[in-house]
Amino acid sequence: MLDKIDLSRKLNKENFSDMKDDLTKRLGELQRGQRDADIPVMVVFEGWEGSGKGALMNELILPLDPRGFSVYNVTDTIVSDKFYPPMYHFWKMQPPGGRMAIYNRSWYREAMDSWRLNEKDGAALIAEKMEEIRSFERQIVNGETLLIKLFLHINRSEQKKRLKRLKKNDLAQEVRDKEGLNAYKDYDDIMPVMETIIRESDRAYAPWTIVEAHDRRFATAKVLSTVARALEERLDRTNPAPVHVGQTETSDLEEKIDTPTVLSNVDLSLDIPKKEYSKKLSSLQERIREMEYALYRERRPMIVAFEGWDAAGKGGCIKRLTQKMDPRGYQVIPVGAPNDLEKKHHYLWRFWEAFPKAGHVAIFDRTWYGRVLVERIEGFCSPIEWKRAYSEINEMEKQWHDFGAVLVKFWLQIDKEEQLNRFQAREEDEDKQWKITEEDWRNREKWDQYEKAVEEMLWRTSTTYAPWTIVEANSKLHARIKVLQTVLYAGLEALRPMALSKKTEPR
Repeated sequence: MLDKIDLSRKLNKENFSDMKDDLTKRLGELQRGQRDADIPVMVVFEGWEGSGKGALMNELILPLDPRGFSVYNVTDTIVSDKFYPPMYHFWKMQPPGGRMAIYNRSWYREAMDSWRLNEKDGAALIAEKMEEIRSFERQIVNGETLLIKLFLHINRSEQKKRLKRLKKNDLAQEVRDKEGLNAYKDYDDIMPVMETIIRESDRAYAPWTIVEAHDRRFATAKVLSTVARALEERLDRTNPAPVHVGQTETSDLEEKIDTPTVLSNVDLSLDIPKKEYSKKLSSLQERIREMEYALYRERRPMIVAFEGWDAAGKGGCIKRLTQKMDPRGYQVIPVGAPNDLEKKHHYLWRFWEAFPKAGHVAIFDRTWYGRVLVERIEGFCSPIEWKRAYSEINEMEKQWHDFGAVLVKFWLQIDKEEQLNRFQAREEDEDKQWKITEEDWRNREKWDQYEKAVEEMLWRTSTTYAPWTIVEANSKLHARIKVLQTVLYAGLEALRPMALSKKTEPR
């Protein structure tokens, strides 16, 4: 593939000067258009060591308003951070609508460095990374981000010449490691790795542009024109919605199939005597505190997600779960409607921001499942967006599971009559009136629509690595004990065969 690229292409000084003047003007106008259209843009610079990534990035940003872009240098520290899953930092680096992010190296870095491993381990790493990368790129593009990927290509002799020249530069030796300056010696070993990665990640929604980088003027013109053309095509679309990948529509026949529902089979009569509840609660809370410390020692993150009907008792369950936990090791994240900044990002961005680092616990009161519940029912996103969200959510949760996170997801189920009783009790209690709003009553009127959405959410996103636990919540006491038992069991299963007898507090 790469060996078929014509690296002899050049531009003379006069032609380059004319092209650059035109491209510089166009890019400034296009950046303003991109800002006004609220389009997030990500530009990736990858390529051979010594291919000129830094110089060409500088050529790109010179025509741009510096207030509208950010530059990220993707270091070994970022890609090898063991406290978070591989794509965590790149979700955080994702630009909001109207801004541009430019990356010197990227999420491809670890895969492109896999040649250092033996053949078997390197191939396994590439396969694993490609799955993560395709998922990430598909999601951000479907979330309306314009993704531009540039691979700067030079041959071995050109690389050798450039790196030897850099060795004579004292400053270059300070900022580059010795291995990087001798990279040309491994060129032939790296070539098949680069080709595999490009082939496996070159998709219609995220294509690679190969930049012939022997001639600086030609490479500059190609980078500027590629970015300009991509911006123009995006701005010229009559339908601003991005290409949606892998989307399937539900057929009319499937919509009409009448099958027994999961929620209709939940036994809401389950209860527990108050004396037994108090005894179990205290014991479970003590063991959960021990488990929290064990998770910290083993650097295992835990994510606990609460969804359920309004007034189902999520807050009460969270309060009992955290009552004896070390507050330094957990965080409760209440999730409401996205703010203006969050609306400018992919809908999953704010949750990636809030996920815990290794050894910590994040407890979500409402979650990313709002996409397929309230946003679906209230029309805050299109049908194609919420239908696509099931696979996007499954992919995100799998990445956290593969990283070692313990995922626990609860749906708190009550019946319509019990909800009415709780609503009325809140209205009559001055200390609890703040808990009931007009929105709660409006949502109640759409009970049947929400029930259908919940059913679909449960069966589409209950996976082996992140299963749903339905909590029978007509009895608040039963619900709290079941929640604590489930969290404790999930933590113990993840920590086996490690004993939890050690109670040393590590913080």
